[in-house]
Amino acid sequence: MDTTDLEKEKSHIIVEIIQYIPNAVLSKTIIKKATGNITASSFDAGEELAEKTSPYDNYIQIIDGSAEITINEKTHFLKLGEGIIIPAHAKHCFNANVQFKMISTIIKSGYED
Repeated sequence: MDTTDLEKEKSHIIVEIIQYIPNAVLSKTIIKKATGNITASSFDAGEELAEKTSPYDNYIQIIDGSAEITINEKTHFLKLGEGIIIPAHAKHCFNANVQFKMISTIIKSGYED
C-alpha cells in the first residue's frame, strides 16, 4: 500500500489516482492522520478482501464499476456513485464480480458508539 498523501492544493481526478492491476487489489492513501484516513482502492475482477472488522465507522463510495460488499452477513450491491457506511465493529468483506474502484473514509473520533 502506498502511504504517501496526495499533493495538497492540487486538484485530482479521483478515479484516475489509482489504476487497475491484473489479479490484484491496490490501495493508495489520499490522507492518513491519527484522526482518520481516506484511501482509494482498485479491485480487479475476481478479487476479494477477506472478512474483517474495524473499531471505526467506514464510509465506502464507489467511484468506478460496481461492488459487492457484505456487512454482518447481508450482501449489498453498490453501483457507481453509491456509498454505504460500514458500522464500527461490523464484520465485512468485499468481492469484485467486476472491476471496481472505491474511496474509503474513516474518521477516528474517539467517541465511537
